Amino acid sequence: MDYNLEGKLAFVTGSTKGIGKATAELLLREGARVIIHGRSRETVEHAKKDLPTAHAVYGDLANKADVDRIIEDVKAIGDVQILVNNAGIFQPKPFQDIPDEDWLRFFDVNVMSGVRFSRALLPPMLLLNWGRIIFISSESALNIPVEMIHYGMTKTAQLAISRGLAELTKGTQVTVNAVLPGPTSSEGVIDFVKDLAKSEGKDEKAVEADFFRTARPTSLLQRFEDPLEIAQTVVFLASPLSSAINGAALRADGGVFKSIF
Repeated sequence: MDYNLEGKLAFVTGSTKGIGKATAELLLREGARVIIHGRSRETVEHAKKDLPTAHAVYGDLANKADVDRIIEDVKAIGDVQILVNNAGIFQPKPFQDIPDEDWLRFFDVNVMSGVRFSRALLPPMLLLNWGRIIFISSESALNIPVEMIHYGMTKTAQLAISRGLAELTKGTQVTVNAVLPGPTSSEGVIDFVKDLAKSEGKDEKAVEADFFRTARPTSLLQRFEDPLEIAQTVVFLASPLSSAINGAALRADGGVFKSIF
């Protein structure tokens, strides 16, 4: 399918693995120019082995000075027309064991990075009268996981920011939306399942089945989603074909939510 993305410049944060990397790969395949991002020079250089035509920037999104530098590096490459705020961190941890430092770090990486990049890149999109900003939220935004409440909080915040920014685009050809993936087989999740399987002496498939039976019993897929399945939704939203979708939170959650709205 032709998504009409030839030549458009996209910036995908947290794109050295998982959903971000799958999105960058698909955007490149559709003819877009892509800037990938990772936390360190080493991670982006490793990713560029698979994405040799991509531009690359790096920096810790919990560090505002790094974010400011990334913004300057990105602007030097060109006018970004597609911003995918994908970068995020998660860590299962009992609520009583989450220190203030973790809450603030999660908020900086998962929420404030998207705020800072959007603040820098939305005005030029409005000036050019075309652009896409997409926040990669999560089903955890509405289905707050008791095992990592601080993560769920950040995902809910992204929905509020996404909807609020969309109001600023009224009457233009710029859109701001959020995508809500379900549990996805990113590297972090794969490692978590492997560690759990090893500690419990179980097969990884058995651990996955247990997870969906106990933690996400409403899932209709009853399996982890592939990052490419989410990337396909993101790339559609990034394209001119999605022009009627603005201010939305699109579910790609595998049927975890039972509610209609």
